[in-house]
Amino acid sequence: MGPVEAFIRGMAVTGRQFIATITGKGLVTTRYPKVMREKPQRFHGRHVLNRYEDGMEKCIGCELCAGACPARCIYVRGADNPADDPVSPGERYGFVYEINMLRCIFCGLCVEACPTEAITHTQLFEMSTTNRSDAIYTKTELLVDGDGQPNHMFDTDRFADLGELAKADGWMRATSSQGRAAYEGQVAWSGSAGVGVRPPERGQSELPDESAADSEGDDG
Repeated sequence: MGPVEAFIRGMAVTGRQFIATITGKGLVTTRYPKVMREKPQRFHGRHVLNRYEDGMEKCIGCELCAGACPARCIYVRGADNPADDPVSPGERYGFVYEINMLRCIFCGLCVEACPTEAITHTQLFEMSTTNRSDAIYTKTELLVDGDGQPNHMFDTDRFADLGELAKADGWMRATSSQGRAAYEGQVAWSGSAGVGVRPPERGQSELPDESAADSEGDDG
């Protein structure tokens, strides 16, 4: 095949894709932002701070999330709970909570480190800002309301689907960290304000009995 023939064949492929794009036939791209793609249930989007069903904050100010963060983008300061009006069920609560979204790599280690399921990921990722200070989310933006409704720094952002902020806790509805089918459907998390106890994630197909497979492996 000569260079001219190779060039023509290559341009033919480009031409077919160009015609398919302008006619809408075989189009594989999404017409964003008019059409939002469906996110996976365990999508690592913007964080939220959750409350219990009675409205109390789940965060106890232990700072484990900040310690686990590899990007050092989380800053937490705990304070003692007021005896007459406690903020959380524990002795302390998160008095200051900040996340620098410019440094966050959305790895989810903060979510895994949290002992009270206070911080979780949502499915919102439209977080563009015009200055660096707006990328630092404080407790005001992160903490959900008493009825479980999340807050957004820019309520009028036409590119952000605010409904995706309510889709949190996907990782806690997974079967287990090892993926054992025996844990499918087992609820091992507390309820959240506005939604109660979220249903467990389903989806593992019928798998062989893992206990039997383990015993066979031990015999071998």
